[in-house]
Amino acid sequence: MLEKHSESEVHVDKVEQGSTSSIAFGLERLGLIAVRAPIVSCIVLLALIVGAVFGIYRIKIDDSLSQLFRSDTREFKQYEEVTKKFPAEEFDVLVVVEGKTLLERSNLEKLRDFVTDLQLVEGTRGLVSLFSARQAPAPGKLPAALFPTELPEGAAYDKFIETVKNNEIIRGKLLSEDGTLALIVLSLDPEVVGSNKLTKTVGDIRALMKEDLGDTGLNVQLSGVPVMQLEIRNAVERDGLTYNILGILAGCIIAIIFFRKISFMIAAAFPPMIAILLALGALGWANFNLNMFLNVMTPLIMVISFSDSMQLTFAARDRLIAGQDKFTAFKNAVLVVGPACVLTHGTAGISFIALQFSDSDLIRKFGEAGLAATIIALVAVLSLVPVFGVLFVRNEKVFAVKFQGADAGVQALRNFCYWIAVRMVGRPGLFSLLAVLFVGGLGVIYANLEPRYRLADQVPDKRQAVAASDRLDAKLTGANPVNVLIVFPKGESLYSPQTLQTIAEVHATVEKSAGVGNVWSLETLRRWLAEKAGSADVATLKEYVSVIPEHLVRRFIDAEQTAVVVAGRVPDKDSSQLLPIVDKLDSELDAVRKKHPGYEIAVTGLAAIAARNSANMIEKLNHGLTIEFALVAIFIGLAFRSWVVTLACILPGIFPVVMSGTVLWAMGEGLQFASVVALTVSFGLGLSATIHFLNRLRLENKPGVGSALAVERATVLVGPALILTTVVLACGLVVTVFSDLPSLRLFGWLSAFSMVMALVADLFILRPTAMWLINLHAKLHGADKQAI
Repeated sequence: MLEKHSESEVHVDKVEQGSTSSIAFGLERLGLIAVRAPIVSCIVLLALIVGAVFGIYRIKIDDSLSQLFRSDTREFKQYEEVTKKFPAEEFDVLVVVEGKTLLERSNLEKLRDFVTDLQLVEGTRGLVSLFSARQAPAPGKLPAALFPTELPEGAAYDKFIETVKNNEIIRGKLLSEDGTLALIVLSLDPEVVGSNKLTKTVGDIRALMKEDLGDTGLNVQLSGVPVMQLEIRNAVERDGLTYNILGILAGCIIAIIFFRKISFMIAAAFPPMIAILLALGALGWANFNLNMFLNVMTPLIMVISFSDSMQLTFAARDRLIAGQDKFTAFKNAVLVVGPACVLTHGTAGISFIALQFSDSDLIRKFGEAGLAATIIALVAVLSLVPVFGVLFVRNEKVFAVKFQGADAGVQALRNFCYWIAVRMVGRPGLFSLLAVLFVGGLGVIYANLEPRYRLADQVPDKRQAVAASDRLDAKLTGANPVNVLIVFPKGESLYSPQTLQTIAEVHATVEKSAGVGNVWSLETLRRWLAEKAGSADVATLKEYVSVIPEHLVRRFIDAEQTAVVVAGRVPDKDSSQLLPIVDKLDSELDAVRKKHPGYEIAVTGLAAIAARNSANMIEKLNHGLTIEFALVAIFIGLAFRSWVVTLACILPGIFPVVMSGTVLWAMGEGLQFASVVALTVSFGLGLSATIHFLNRLRLENKPGVGSALAVERATVLVGPALILTTVVLACGLVVTVFSDLPSLRLFGWLSAFSMVMALVADLFILRPTAMWLINLHAKLHGADKQAI
């Protein structure tokens, strides 16, 4: 076996002298430009790095909860219109106070003090709580506060608490039916929510929670859009640092362990690091915003570039050991391995281009950023590996003598690869048939995966916001808004009988709709006035609306008084469970639409947008992945100018995807945005091993060389680098498990698993399939015609 290894290494030099046409159409020669003037190249590189650093400082964070659904669709434009007209929900901090002793006299007094102090927090423009409730108004007078200045004691207090718990305004809305949970809605200034001031404002609220309620035994948590956005913002910033440090460390450690020379570690690991810096800088100058998907760009760039830098470094290292000088060794490495590097980046680019067919602006932006990063990574790796190799490798003759007989780590990997190759080429037809059956079976399981989406998956689940939302789901029918927008026809005013009747009927429909609760609208005030004050006339309603604080009025009535909202809440369920609720509500409103023609009545809100669009968007992405299978296979086949290659790369390419889908199915998971994007990108990246093997096999598969020997030689030469890079890439991606964002954790571990499965497919599916197809080609066209 050792003799076979040395024969292959000698054969490398012969292949280089008589190389066939480049599968990358000569694009790999871009890597030889910089190495002609390495010092000048480093000066240019330094200038680019300085520019990239300034570009990184320009990157802003997009923490919007609706970013996934941002698109040109009618539904999203309507949602944006509602958030502009009725902006309260976008700026509401939800303070959830819970405990069995919530309504004890001492705790209630401290809670009221806490509410008073909240109004003094910088950036607050108003709040709503159970202390906002009013008593029944006397005729001609404004209603007095429900809570007196001095709370009663003894039996009178118990009677008062029963009155509070039965108050129609707050029961089931601001106070749970059992009196153990209270909701305080704190409205913040939009300028604060959209700036860095939000950190201080939320910090001040938390400080008051501890100061005013710390000794009450009550559990106090924060939720709401601003808090979720802040937690997303903090998680994105923290994750970016984690990914950079851990990903770089993984690459450096593994490179130094196997190469055992600092110079080779620099040549292999530094170009990917610089590619990360340059790509992020370019994204900053191009005004890309960092979000939950773009935050994984760092490990993705590492994945894209490290595989090829390792292949180039391994190839140059083998040539140095064979006795070539460093200039010749790195030049030949670029000429032989470079075409495969160009092709691997090309397939990764196709994966990112496939994301352009998504309806989501966020996913399309991710695809654009990924494509740009792929191009930058290709140029960086092809140029910098030979430059660093020429500059930092010293005493190549001494190195060659030292490692010719003492290369235990790499030799062990080559022995392992040879052991696998011998067994895979022993019965290629049988193994190919088994691969077809196995991949087909996994494909059936994958086809049964259903789309899944929950808002909580986009928010850090180890923080307060999700836990607080869960409590609201349990006690107050939910934290996620579902709104019904009512736009008046021309000629109809807010207080016209027709308008008020329309609002009343919509309100009643939403109240009766299963799954929707905590319903508020102008009709809530009108009913209360009719019941408590005995007055249902429009003049009284106008008077009460005029004395309500502006920020409260804007929750239900727009500034021009041409539209209103009936607001309801739903639990944070999977979109497949929410969609029937939203569709049923929409169909029930048809009766109101027919009765009041001219009034535009539409169900909207983030929960409704998510329920309607998520499944369709995920299915489109999944269909795009299927199309990508065919496009990438054809692309690789055209590059190699061989139908054998087209057919050979299909099973190894599909296997990681269907295997990952099977794992999701076994875990009871469905296809989420993060998982389908991870599979789309991983498919393109996972083909790196396939392309490098086929490129080497193309060079080894010459007339007079048996197909079995060609497969064995190609496996021994590229196998160690493929194994090492897969380990590094999996480590670089799996660091995302440290994220607080569930979607990023899913993206990370699924991508890492897909990369490992791509290596498994390369070792155990590609080799027998390629050999069987080569043999078939020989039978059809004769042994003298090259198959690859």
